[in-house]
Amino acid sequence: MLETLARRGEELTLIQLWLATLGAGEREMLQDDAGELCAVVLSGSVDVTVDGASLGTAARAGDVFDGAGDAVYAPAGSRLELIAGSDAAVAVAAAPVEGPSGPARLIRPADQSVRSSGVGNWSRSIRTILGPHDAAGRLVVGETISPSGNWSSYPPHKHDRQAPPDEVAQEEVYVYRFNPEGGFGVQLRYDDATESARIVHDGDVVAIPAGYHPVVAAPGYELYYLWVIAGESRELVPFFDPQHAWVQSASPS
Repeated sequence: MLETLARRGEELTLIQLWLATLGAGEREMLQDDAGELCAVVLSGSVDVTVDGASLGTAARAGDVFDGAGDAVYAPAGSRLELIAGSDAAVAVAAAPVEGPSGPARLIRPADQSVRSSGVGNWSRSIRTILGPHDAAGRLVVGETISPSGNWSSYPPHKHDRQAPPDEVAQEEVYVYRFNPEGGFGVQLRYDDATESARIVHDGDVVAIPAGYHPVVAAPGYELYYLWVIAGESRELVPFFDPQHAWVQSASPS
């Protein structure tokens, strides 16, 4: 089954996101004629081909809280086929590309950057799957895991204004998971003119076209979110809310 999680339209101009839920032996074909694809295995295993050429098997041992999993990059216009070797869930992001993109490849956990960020109750672990320095056209993709009760995307930052070197315009999508599954968090979005708060549960998706966007996990529940970014540049240049940026000086990273 292929479910559309986020589509290009009024809120998003660049990112498209799907969730492929496959039983063993089932297959899914994905293609964006103008765009590159990045598929992240959330659970299970899939055999991967791009334009008919086998890349091997992409998998994740356990779930997203247990550790990093494999991902797949497919360049603009290519045809990505996934065949499930076991029950599997795969998130697939797409973004249009102008100019060169990267080669088709599997992205193993060893190829990913894993680091800790923040301190105290705003510490979290960040896995960058497809980073700014990896070969790609527009997409930047990763995962963040926050301990129960902790804040993430903190200090509050935004990236909706093209004003380098201080900020680069990029839209973003979050896909949430909780451990245990019955957990919840609160996703905030605000700027000088508006503010909103949304309770998010396991499997929820939030598009972030603009504004500051911190998120907090309810006590007792680990929070995971897959993040997909696309914009004017692949360089990550967050602009921190000046009122709260001072707390960054307390963080070693």
